[in-house]
Amino acid sequence: MAQSVEQGAKTVDDTETRMRRIPELAETKKTLKGQKDYEKAQKDQSKIPEITFDDLRWADGICWGTPTRYGNMSSQMKQFMDSTGELWSEGALEDKPAGIFTSTATIHGGQESTLITSMIPLLHLGMVIVGTPYGQNPQIRTTEGIGGTPYGPSTLAGIDGSRQPVEEELKTARQLGSRVAKVSKALKKIRTS
Repeated sequence: MAQSVEQGAKTVDDTETRMRRIPELAETKKTLKGQKDYEKAQKDQSKIPEITFDDLRWADGICWGTPTRYGNMSSQMKQFMDSTGELWSEGALEDKPAGIFTSTATIHGGQESTLITSMIPLLHLGMVIVGTPYGQNPQIRTTEGIGGTPYGPSTLAGIDGSRQPVEEELKTARQLGSRVAKVSKALKKIRTS
């Protein structure tokens, strides 16, 4: 999903992207050590640099991705968000667009609630929320068991995390990346004028 969001952003002229990951919690590493799926996911993401506040200051717009945890963002993301007081006091993220995407184990795993609850800290940081509206994403008007909402892209990973996103979910992710990049350009003109 993150790669598709990035692909979408890169379709907008003069757009530079950085893919980053939020650091894993020490307790999670300890608890899940030895679990095959967890170890594989960590290895697959090991080449992606960890996020820094400087990355957030650099960005004109940010797309945040999180798996759902009981209808909320993951604890790793929440802990990171809770550490951004310095950015909040500087106003470093004010008037920058933000989009959110998520993954759930099942169709009823909290896709919409995770996207909505993830917006709250971003609004406190002064970010401008960008969604994926129906008009630009007819694929989310489905009755099929796939992800995708007007609040942001989503996918179903399956209980064991083995399900890969389908094209309709990836299309919504690319659209979010493109939309955030376009809104970023427009808001940057306003911020710098």
